[in-house]
Amino acid sequence: MDTAVWFSEEDKRRYGEIYTTVCDHLDEKGRRLLGAAMVLSLPRGGQGVVAAVTGLAPDTLRIGVQQLRGERPLDDDRVREPGGGRKPITEVHPEIEQALLALVAEETRGDPESPLLWTTKSLRHLAQTLTEKGTPVSAPTVGDLLRRNGYSLQAPRKRFERGEDHPERNAQFQHIAEQSTAFMAEGQPVVSVDTKKKEMVGNYKNGGREYRPSKDPLEVNAHDFIDPAQGKAIPYGVYDPQRNEGWVSVGTNHDTAEFAVEAIRRWWRDMGSVAYSDATKLLITADGGGSNGSRLRLWKTELQRFSDETGLAITVCHFPPGTSKWNKVEHRLWSAVSLNWRARPLTSLEVIVNLISATTTSTGLRVRCELDEHPYVTGKRVDDEEMNALNIERPADVNPTWNYIIRPRVMGGSQQHAE
Repeated sequence: MDTAVWFSEEDKRRYGEIYTTVCDHLDEKGRRLLGAAMVLSLPRGGQGVVAAVTGLAPDTLRIGVQQLRGERPLDDDRVREPGGGRKPITEVHPEIEQALLALVAEETRGDPESPLLWTTKSLRHLAQTLTEKGTPVSAPTVGDLLRRNGYSLQAPRKRFERGEDHPERNAQFQHIAEQSTAFMAEGQPVVSVDTKKKEMVGNYKNGGREYRPSKDPLEVNAHDFIDPAQGKAIPYGVYDPQRNEGWVSVGTNHDTAEFAVEAIRRWWRDMGSVAYSDATKLLITADGGGSNGSRLRLWKTELQRFSDETGLAITVCHFPPGTSKWNKVEHRLWSAVSLNWRARPLTSLEVIVNLISATTTSTGLRVRCELDEHPYVTGKRVDDEEMNALNIERPADVNPTWNYIIRPRVMGGSQQHAE
């Protein structure tokens, strides 16, 4: 719209300054009424002038003028006119909520007709799918609709375990608890053992974050290709729940039963025999697989050697398959170690040993760590003759595969440190 010829450039500048000075402090209704007041202060044709210098639409100014003149009701409780503004999408497309909920419903999993069968249900993908189905919607609006219907971002929660339906699962848990309580009541040692996952040694990214100067992250290798010169570290842990102490042997080649029992032997030599000088027996709780597996012959023969050396009667209780997270070493020792070295590249074996040794918790956990560079050999076989020579006892009232006692053998006519 052309401005009136009588409105000079100086007038435009002055009116524009008046409007811009005040408009940032006003809501939509205030700006409309300010523009209307400017129109009423000018001669005929002032509406076009004010529209040009303020950017307000002529229809907006016309409504404002009518409201100031009393020709149109002015509702003090409203910013917009009744019915003004864009209508909610649920009014324009009332079917959108049901369509959205159908996309994210549990029943759509595995549905070959579902458009999101092989796609993550992100806000962007949900919005795109609804738009393709004829309901144009933005990702933020999809998020608002989901929240309104009680949805939120959820991560899968670990709950179901392999072996949960084993008929002796709960009985084994109860047996482990009873054995642990009985041993502790007698002042006898109880340890939980397991291998942590192998860790690559070198300048590799380690999960987690820690505080550093802003915009100064640690720089690590772009790719996680193993360095043959440095190899991997194999931490094997022995956790004592009575004293809240841990021992970790860091191996450098293979996670074998010999390595596992050697870690227990080192714990006993440096920590256990000092804390339990009068001990006659030891309870070991372990997973059912790996280097301390319940069916592993070498594990049992190495424990027999350890029993013969120390005179300890060794009771072993294995957790049922798929229940390793209940083993105390997992959540009392390894979780604390992972937190302590988060975001730290494990650049050398020395760094790994020092980080593990420095691990503490608010409940008083203490950890000792030692490097074990002995070359353990894989594939060792234990024949039937060696197995028959074991002094092993399997209680009749519990699963014999998961529970057994290895006692010291009679050596030279007398039993070492007999119970």
